[in-house]
Amino acid sequence: MKKRLVVIGNGMAGMRTVEELLTAAPNKYDITVFGAEPYGNYNRIMLSSVLCGEKTIEDIVINNRQWYIDNGITLHAGEGKTVVYIDRKKRDVYAQDGTVANYDRLLIATGSKAVMPEVPGNDLNGVISFRDIFDVNKMLGYSRSHKKAVVLGGGLLGLEAANGLVSRGMDVTVIHNHEILLNRQMDKPAANMLQTELEQRGLKFKMAAKLKQLLGDENGHITAASLGDGSQLECDLFITAIGVRPNMALAQEAGVYCERGIVVNDTLQSYDPCIYAVGECIQHRGGTFGLVAPLFEQAKVCANHLSGHGVAEYVTLPTATKLKVTGINLFSVGDFQGDEHSESICFTDPALGIYKKLVVKSGKLIGAVLYGDTADGGWYQELLEKDENISGIRDTLVFGKAYAVL
Repeated sequence: MKKRLVVIGNGMAGMRTVEELLTAAPNKYDITVFGAEPYGNYNRIMLSSVLCGEKTIEDIVINNRQWYIDNGITLHAGEGKTVVYIDRKKRDVYAQDGTVANYDRLLIATGSKAVMPEVPGNDLNGVISFRDIFDVNKMLGYSRSHKKAVVLGGGLLGLEAANGLVSRGMDVTVIHNHEILLNRQMDKPAANMLQTELEQRGLKFKMAAKLKQLLGDENGHITAASLGDGSQLECDLFITAIGVRPNMALAQEAGVYCERGIVVNDTLQSYDPCIYAVGECIQHRGGTFGLVAPLFEQAKVCANHLSGHGVAEYVTLPTATKLKVTGINLFSVGDFQGDEHSESICFTDPALGIYKKLVVKSGKLIGAVLYGDTADGGWYQELLEKDENISGIRDTLVFGKAYAVL
């Protein structure tokens, strides 16, 4: 008799786990999936491509509703299907509309929630995050009827949102609280080149700026963003992209142990042996997650244990950064700042818009930043993950794999 697996969350992490499980043990479980959005599973990281018009919603669907039917999966998705309660004693989950599902194993993949700025006016109409199809449709609607947008956050998501809105004809200003863009992924020379290129596309920036409050009209709609220096930016649309927090409230209310996220071990199992968790909702060895690569690795390990093979362990590896803006090539991985015990190897060609910085310590590559030419990014990441000794190719390392033989 098949066991019952219930999955809370129809996003990329949960569904990749299900895909891996169907490959490893296709007949082990009757699977039921709950999702808050009225769609099949779609590629959330491609939302910026939908926003700027390079793709449609249909293009980014990974598994449509027919896929669930074909694989014998019961899908509860859309209005009223958000799970609101987990009864761990009875092993039941309850959706908003009263739908109940019993489980032998439960997989929580509830993702994360956007951080909202804690300033007056953050609840005005026209203040949104950039997380899902609903947000993208809202932005597209505004771009057709309004002119000015402000994006809070000069990280990956903020820049992708800003670029998309500029490509739709909006006047866009990015507010960033640091003096350089992508300050967690880029060093100053690379960030300056990026800012120059984005400014040439029409983006405006307020750097090292502090948001003070959001102002609205008599109808409760955003009209302007007020900054700490006393200046104001007019806007019809305000997008917040200042980070995410694990969406763990459901697990907490069920008594599953959480800290900054749902705490899991190296098998992605929570403190309740019947409950696993993957994706942006978890905390593993003190770390939380916001990029897709580690989520897919978690899915493999989790499926390995759910299928009964039980040998894989999840290890957090350095995750590479890429910006999904057509025509802009950047890549970073590892410790690209270094310290007093490391050395940096740099190559710059301003005329071609190329910048490379490699950080080496004790004969090993520990970090890299590439701008303009990212062809060797994967190779540098491989050297870093494998902890290779690069002493023999140090002199040619910055020129790429074609010029270096280990």
